[in-house]
Amino acid sequence: MSKVITIIGPTASGKSEIAIKIAKDFNGEIISTDSRQIYKGMDIGSGKEFGRIERLGKRENITRYAYISSGIPHYMIDILHPNTEYNVSKFVNKAQKIRADIWKRDKNPIIAGGTMFWAQALVENNTFTKVPPNYNLRKNLEMKSVEELFEILKDKDLRRAKEIEGKNEINNKVRLIRALEIIDTLGYVPEQKKIEINYKHNLIIAISLQKEILYKKQEKRMDKWFSNGIFNEINTLHTEMNVPWSRLESFGLEYKWCTKYIRNQISYEEMRKNTIHDLKKYTKRQLTWIKRWEKQYTNINYVKNYDEAQQLVKNFYSNS
Repeated sequence: MSKVITIIGPTASGKSEIAIKIAKDFNGEIISTDSRQIYKGMDIGSGKEFGRIERLGKRENITRYAYISSGIPHYMIDILHPNTEYNVSKFVNKAQKIRADIWKRDKNPIIAGGTMFWAQALVENNTFTKVPPNYNLRKNLEMKSVEELFEILKDKDLRRAKEIEGKNEINNKVRLIRALEIIDTLGYVPEQKKIEINYKHNLIIAISLQKEILYKKQEKRMDKWFSNGIFNEINTLHTEMNVPWSRLESFGLEYKWCTKYIRNQISYEEMRKNTIHDLKKYTKRQLTWIKRWEKQYTNINYVKNYDEAQQLVKNFYSNS
């Protein structure tokens, strides 16, 4: 079994920069675990590093095309139209094949991104229930509030409801609807199976910054995005790529409030204030996820900067 590095952390903490530096210093290629960067055209608002899709010589189909940023191949970026539904099960299935191909070519896979659920699922090699989407059911459930959906879930599968509550996800409408969709087919939600993490082969690094420093970085980046074209990006997604306004809002954070601003539903000040508020809430959820994962007896190494990360990686690769 070959080694793999996973880099996690809240939004704007510097995951991408550290991942790229590690990839350059340690012969690596990056697998993105970001549920928005996977979409084409969503560049500014998802925080993509500057780059482009390129074809890479003689390779297996799974890694023949990559998003090249700072000379480093990134996979699972810019591969889907924004109207395409995607989930963690599809992600893990494809990312596992990419990871295997990176090892096969004597490169080092580096997992990096802000969607903690995807990162954890890939590290643990989780398996997921293969129940196809039921779009009519989803449409009906979408009309209900998260409170109503959670009550229905408690009635139908108390174990899964308690699990979602324990993960602080009772306001995650997508997760609730998916659970009810599985229950509609199977009668219950099967427990996920995972393989225990082997730490001789897995190094998990979490970027840890003081909250106030992190919030300032997020606000500075947000204002830069407002100045550098996020409104044009959203208009292009809607007018040229036919992404519905409702779909754009569903991506949350900047996309949600900037879309409302473009449509003259809120003022610039309201847009900025609401975005900052949601970024802080999202950051708290990300930090909670990391702490919860650690409490599940996961060995997470906290760093403040690249030098600390680099030393961990050196030690990791030097130990057989």
